[in-house]
Amino acid sequence: MQSAERHIDINSFDYDLPNERIAKFPLAERTESKLLVYDNGSIAESCFCRVADHLPKGAMLVFNNTRVVRARIVMHKPSGARIEVFCLEPHKPADYERAFAMRGESEWSCVVGNLKKWKEGEVVVNFEIDGVNHRLAAEIVERGTREHIVRFRWSADLSFGELLELLGRIPIPPYLNRDSEEIDNSRYQTVYAKYEGSVAAPTAGLHFTPELIADMRGKGFGFEEVTLHVGAGTFLPVKDENAAEHPMHTEHFTVTRSTIENLLNNIGSIISVGTTSVRTLESLSALAWRIKERGDAEVERVVGQWELYAIPDEFTGEQALRTLEKYMTSRGLEQLKASTQIMITPLGYRFRIVSYIITNFHQPKSTLLLLVSAYVGEDWHRIYDYALDNDFRFLSYGDSSLLKVDRS
Repeated sequence: MQSAERHIDINSFDYDLPNERIAKFPLAERTESKLLVYDNGSIAESCFCRVADHLPKGAMLVFNNTRVVRARIVMHKPSGARIEVFCLEPHKPADYERAFAMRGESEWSCVVGNLKKWKEGEVVVNFEIDGVNHRLAAEIVERGTREHIVRFRWSADLSFGELLELLGRIPIPPYLNRDSEEIDNSRYQTVYAKYEGSVAAPTAGLHFTPELIADMRGKGFGFEEVTLHVGAGTFLPVKDENAAEHPMHTEHFTVTRSTIENLLNNIGSIISVGTTSVRTLESLSALAWRIKERGDAEVERVVGQWELYAIPDEFTGEQALRTLEKYMTSRGLEQLKASTQIMITPLGYRFRIVSYIITNFHQPKSTLLLLVSAYVGEDWHRIYDYALDNDFRFLSYGDSSLLKVDRS
């Protein structure tokens, strides 16, 4: 399909979401959220604590183990004007691990709140460690349309990651319309979060507890992890009437060889926990197709927005995983790092690796709702109508759904 032929009327993916249906805070217990079960056209209601009862025995669940960083820093100009700096992704160095380890100086791509008050010069925040006064200063070194390159300099003997942990705030979603609170520091984080880099949580995983995971392991379920650092672009509304013209944001991901091998052994029963895991798993097919068609020269180049639509249907998920497993084994690679701009839409997208999806309820006119529609078709209307009619809670801190479609 040529780019000019793609058309998705975003108004067809709108629905009325009353403000009172948006969950402003998490439930007291993670697993007590409601669970909507969509099973090949039928809809039922359950509790997330019983999610295992609705999954095939021995299925493998895939978590996104990214960790949300305290990416919002409140700073001030010498005049006293409050400036909020929201760190999106590292610029120099561009690698997350190296950027968080930097001491003394680091550059990040940022969104700036109250930018009109910050025309030039530095903004600062003063802090104290063990009775010694320190200073974090920031200046804009390159201005953009929405994002700006900000250089941070600080006096304390701390890494940038430690600095964010000390001074930053958890960046809860803007649609919650409130400041972050103490509860968000733990609850806007999955219990299996490991690698820092996200500015938004993979919220489908917020319903899991260590006890639930252990119970499911005891029942024979498998678990694997991928890492995709969720960017602020996940919250960007689709402003184009034709959603196909919406430019997708880039997100960085990592998958290990052992995960690839376990995915290959469980093809047909892979449960993606969240849309970020979906984006990661499905992007693997694009990397594999490049290897098959062009060798390995461009394996780690960003997966384009429409790249997966050009892959022949005959190229299966099993073939893709086997291709990647052989590629990594032959080169002694333990992990594969890449980036993706994948946009999963109802325009004939074929799911190759993901079998079922666990996900929350998403915003109207969002790319995540397009992804749900690509999976369940027009039944997304029935799913969301049922959730609205039966007091389900929506968005990041809301209730969950299990989507099951048999494609055999």
